[in-house]
Amino acid sequence: MKGGGKALWKDENLADSMLTHAMKFMEDHKKTPFFMYFATNDVHVPRFPHKRFRGKYAMGLRGDAIVQFDWTVGQIMKKLCELKIADKTLVILTSDNGPVVDDGYKDRAKELLNGHSPAGPFRGNKYSAFEGGTAVPFVVSWPREIKGGVVSKALMSQIDLISSLGSLICARFPKGSVPDSRNYLPTLLGSDFKGRDYVIGQSNTHVLSVLTSQYRYIEPSNGPKMIQWGPKIETGNLPVPQLYDMMVSPYETNNIATEHPEEVARMQAILENERDR
Repeated sequence: MKGGGKALWKDENLADSMLTHAMKFMEDHKKTPFFMYFATNDVHVPRFPHKRFRGKYAMGLRGDAIVQFDWTVGQIMKKLCELKIADKTLVILTSDNGPVVDDGYKDRAKELLNGHSPAGPFRGNKYSAFEGGTAVPFVVSWPREIKGGVVSKALMSQIDLISSLGSLICARFPKGSVPDSRNYLPTLLGSDFKGRDYVIGQSNTHVLSVLTSQYRYIEPSNGPKMIQWGPKIETGNLPVPQLYDMMVSPYETNNIATEHPEEVARMQAILENERDR
């Protein structure tokens, strides 16, 4: 039996293929408002950047995939400029989870990090209940409306994009359709630096955490301390409550839950209220 040949693809060509479609879409819609979601495969595993990017970086295939991703973003921004719509186009660059270096593929990614910490000052990676598992980059560009070079520490969740962008285009949502999303358009546009009071995260083992501007709370769990397959990643699970002062200990090494029972109780109440909602 034969068939399905047209569905085959080469990983090395994914970036070019997706970019070609994106370029055409922007060309076709340059005279009207449009929404484009560009879900790049970089830097996800398996990492197979095009051969013209191979060997460009000391971090091996993962580094080459980052270079390819950087080039791809640059091509999109360049196209917006060529179409003379860059100033009036809102561009958001973000990710779906914290970094993961070793995700079960033997591409020497961890070995070739050379001291670099993909999660920055935070503990944990993708899958983890620690901050490194859910903290993601979030870069916003809209030259006509947003002042460049500003860094905001306001808390937001990606689920807030639904309500925030909906507000921008005066969209009306069916009642109850986006119960967890909040409108933080001023925060998104940099005119206000007050975001959420808290953000709730969930790890791969379904453990919930609460992040505020100062604290991170991780609920107790008897689950495994490490991911149960290839990657050597901490889950963040402990059988006792965890509370970290992110202003003092961003790497979450000093559990102060027993010292601040009132804060633990407040965090637990937040989770109980959300679960009952």
